[in-house]
Amino acid sequence: MSTETLFLDDAYLKEAPATVTAHTDRGGVVLDRSIFYATGGGQPGDRGVLRFDGGEMEVATTVKGDGGDIVLVPPEGAALPPVGAEVMQVIDWDMRHRHMRIHTALHLLSVVIPLPVTGGQIGPEKGRLDFNMPDPIEDKQALEDALNALIARDLEVTQDWITDAELAANPGLVKTMSVQPPKGAGRVRLIRIGTEDEQIDLQPCGGTHVARTIEIGMIRLGKVEKKSRLNRRVNIHLT
Repeated sequence: MSTETLFLDDAYLKEAPATVTAHTDRGGVVLDRSIFYATGGGQPGDRGVLRFDGGEMEVATTVKGDGGDIVLVPPEGAALPPVGAEVMQVIDWDMRHRHMRIHTALHLLSVVIPLPVTGGQIGPEKGRLDFNMPDPIEDKQALEDALNALIARDLEVTQDWITDAELAANPGLVKTMSVQPPKGAGRVRLIRIGTEDEQIDLQPCGGTHVARTIEIGMIRLGKVEKKSRLNRRVNIHLT
């Protein structure tokens, strides 16, 4: 049985009860339900703590396991809550919220730079997208201004679900060339920025996002690096 992904429906859950269902052979802990996001799609796994009767376990990171399991990884040598134990999971909210801000800002960056995305990475202070961009950016300040103007519109960020078949029929929804959205479960999660009537962006994504763009705050455009003949890396920073 795979872990229930509470963070997909509510990225603002800072703590929640759960039950330990397994230990992995590498010393990780699997819960029946998780508010911890597992590393994937350029977004790092969450960290935090598990509190249980008689102890507390630090969660150093979170990764994907077998069969849809989410594995909480403790520091080496940490005492694990036993299988069957009831625990309270608590995430490092400051880091998670920074990831949410950066991740949503990168979606908007793909709007102001409407080119195919070849890679990306999210961090707590900065993030980046790699674009299929043979020609250099002519006006970096204009891009930064356009990005911050979208943020300042306080646009709603919502999710929707479509079937694998609907995604296959609408390949233009996928902006990333290097990472394909998770398929095979019968449905795919879409992140929409703006409303259906005034939609700014819509793309498949399994990450965590802020509820409204104003939460991102002002963004500073960092280095634009030429990575190859066709690819350029655009960095953004929280201010």
